[in-house]
Amino acid sequence: MSERQVEVEILRYDPETDQAPKLQSYSVPCQEEWVVLDAITYIKDHIDTTVSFRWSCHMAVCGSCGMMVNGEPALSCKSFLRDYPDKIRIEPLAHFPIVRDLVVQLDDFMEKLNRVKPYIIPKEKKSVSDGQHKQSPAQLKAFKQYTLCINCTLCYAACPQYGLVPDFIGPAAMALAHRYNLDSRDGGREQRQEVVATDEGVWECSFVGACSEVCPKQVDPAGAIQQMKIASTVDWYKEHLMPWSKP
Repeated sequence: MSERQVEVEILRYDPETDQAPKLQSYSVPCQEEWVVLDAITYIKDHIDTTVSFRWSCHMAVCGSCGMMVNGEPALSCKSFLRDYPDKIRIEPLAHFPIVRDLVVQLDDFMEKLNRVKPYIIPKEKKSVSDGQHKQSPAQLKAFKQYTLCINCTLCYAACPQYGLVPDFIGPAAMALAHRYNLDSRDGGREQRQEVVATDEGVWECSFVGACSEVCPKQVDPAGAIQQMKIASTVDWYKEHLMPWSKP
């Protein structure tokens, strides 16, 4: 039985030399256990050494090999060739500037992630000699789902609002803000609210839900954003109708 051949179209673009992106086609032998990343690596190693792309772990952990596969954001190391037809189109993640070929510039995402302070801001200072910040299983369960985010930015490529409104903070950054807001050890919610409880934050989200559909770790950033909307609404009512309830 002859080995299956797959036609792989890769978007090629070097902003320094090309006037516009173009698709280039390659014929690749397809083994049953291969993923899309294996096909691209084969092209790089055996057909065209100039193809540029990112990858690291090949285990759906690092998040660096995100691409558009037949128009859908996906981790190329998790997308099996056997699940696609004999012609596959691979493009860089949508909504990000192209550095070269399948490599995109993620500076905008990193800046927004930094703005939401994705780290624990302790409620109270505690030295190492004072012991651990203990947490119950129930307290861990409250936010554990959101710790699974690998910053692959597939959700940004899927989000129509981020494509239309570049100032939108976006799904992953807000899901991680929610993760720390829910952490019993954290006291930084008020600081994060200055960023996320804004028009560019949770209120820009139209709840399409595409971000959660493409998430390879089932983080559900759409759900996190809706929970933050509810919390922000409660904050507003307390501030304007129940000022005595504020600490």
